[in-house]
Amino acid sequence: MRILITNDDGINADGIIRLAKAAKELGEVWIVAPLDQRSAASHSISLHNYIDVYPYDFPIEGVKAFSCSGTPADCIRVGCLNIMPYKPDLVLSGLNNGYNVASDIQYSATAGAAFEGSFQGIASIALSEEADKLHEVSDRYLPEILTDLANKKLGYGQIFNVNFPGCPLNECNGILTDRRVSHGMFFRDHYIELAHLENNGVRLMVEGDYNEDTEPDTDFRAVVDKYISISIVKNIG
Repeated sequence: MRILITNDDGINADGIIRLAKAAKELGEVWIVAPLDQRSAASHSISLHNYIDVYPYDFPIEGVKAFSCSGTPADCIRVGCLNIMPYKPDLVLSGLNNGYNVASDIQYSATAGAAFEGSFQGIASIALSEEADKLHEVSDRYLPEILTDLANKKLGYGQIFNVNFPGCPLNECNGILTDRRVSHGMFFRDHYIELAHLENNGVRLMVEGDYNEDTEPDTDFRAVVDKYISISIVKNIG
């Protein structure tokens, strides 16, 4: 299997290294990923700016890697259309530092890159875990889930969206599949005023209040209850 991987935390992130290591068990791994943090870029691509791509010395032997100045969706486009000498069989995006569930999916560059893979006609999986928490659950279940999902067929504009809870392995309650996408959100946002500016301007910064209230049988509910959540998410078509 030929696999193309990207992320939105940057090519140096721990999550993409662990994902590439697991993906190597399935076949040939290529990476095209942003050099720096590009979270919340959604499915944006570069139309009026050039994109710089450089070979990158990735810390896993046998992985062909390139850093890219564009967005994660750009990385998938560049990887499929210019870098790889053949079309990949599978696109993986992640392993993201922070959940991508519920309404947050629409902002997620992890999901956006996976959707780009789907639009290119490639089976695509977005993978995320709780931010800055334990990796015991993802390290244990990641190879198994990749093997299970890699050859499953989805419709146009559909991706698998996988989220791992950040709890100790012995507290993980298992895997829940076919989760609905919640209408809720982990952080209920508002804006705070940082400063008043000249000409009646104002400087604002977003601030979120943490929330775990959500509907049953959803991706959000699953990770709150310490389950691995697997959803099929549809963007278009």
